[in-house]
Amino acid sequence: MTDLDIQAVRSKFPALQEEQVFLDNAGGSQTLGVVIETIRDYLIKSNVQFGGGYKASQASSSRYSDGVEAGAKFLNARKDEIAYGASTTQLLRNLSFALPFQEGDEIIVSAIDHEANIAPWKDLAARLKLTIKWWRPLKLSPTNLKLVPEDLKGLLSTKTRLVTCTHASNVLGTIHDIKAIANAVHTVPNALLCVDGVAYAPHRPVDVRELGVDFYVLSWYKVFGPHVAMLYGSRKAQEQMASLGHFFNPHDTLEQKISLGSGYYELVAAIPPIVAYTGPPSTSSSEWTSVAAQESLLQSKLLTYLNAHPQITVYGEASADAHLRLPVVSFQVGGWDSRELVETLERTTPYGFRWGAFYSNTLVREYLKLGADGVVRVSMAHYNTVEEIEGFIEAIDKVISK
Repeated sequence: MTDLDIQAVRSKFPALQEEQVFLDNAGGSQTLGVVIETIRDYLIKSNVQFGGGYKASQASSSRYSDGVEAGAKFLNARKDEIAYGASTTQLLRNLSFALPFQEGDEIIVSAIDHEANIAPWKDLAARLKLTIKWWRPLKLSPTNLKLVPEDLKGLLSTKTRLVTCTHASNVLGTIHDIKAIANAVHTVPNALLCVDGVAYAPHRPVDVRELGVDFYVLSWYKVFGPHVAMLYGSRKAQEQMASLGHFFNPHDTLEQKISLGSGYYELVAAIPPIVAYTGPPSTSSSEWTSVAAQESLLQSKLLTYLNAHPQITVYGEASADAHLRLPVVSFQVGGWDSRELVETLERTTPYGFRWGAFYSNTLVREYLKLGADGVVRVSMAHYNTVEEIEGFIEAIDKVISK
């Protein structure tokens, strides 16, 4: 049992009143109704450039500023440490052009990440003649791969300038100990840690101060909001950055250094109600505790079925322990192509889920040794119900038992 009033929660998401059952939340969560209304209200009442003296412009300035402040609050960051962008992929690409490393410097890149946190650093290394070291899980399991600080320590050197990794795999659901990783990285003077938090942020609180990260990126459309992304960069890390902005503009904040042009006003203005809904980034907050409990219940029910079935291989942590994994569950069914299985169920049931590699192609192809169809991924959120998961289990069991 959890103390989450699931019906009250679901009433806040208009899409959940439809017949579709959403089990593809790692690809994009459903949007809070208040977020939708905030965007609408912004476009009606304050859809102008901010910085002017007239009433609508002042309202635009204020609402955008509130959005930046809310984003900072979500991560326990400062307002001048936050920048918004079109996507995490774009923000990480921008960041790679703002780090003026020297030839011969070393960067350590996780080999099992989403491509958004791999490609920019490969290109950066080629552009500036840097050395890439690949961070691979050394204690390889055919089904459960995990980044641990012990594997990282052997890669660090006095030349290390940047380490990149994910907070949680968008395929495996596995949670990495980012605080321990940050401590290891910072044994090297001036080394920076860049963390992809896209898969993690919808499920657990993120306190960048507590974690000790230098950069952290997330996508709000996976945290019950609109299609806009956000990057955190600590004040100390910003000292190592150049600015991508126009030469005549200020370069004092992360936004001024890395956000190009003017955009996303109505989307940034919609962030405050999301942060009001999730509560503060504290592991002891009642909101996040309830979310973790509900998601643990959901993934426990699904994993109990999957782990017990002789035809099914689960990837990532087999345990439903909320400290070890998120409710992003990937698997394969013997005798079935992943695509064929998903499409078979979707033709006759209301369950929306996915097959593929989900932009973690190196992980799926080279480490899990899977083909073009990759895994079947069922990704849940706190607004999903036990009844939905029970229904999904019944539906998939009926198909694969034929």
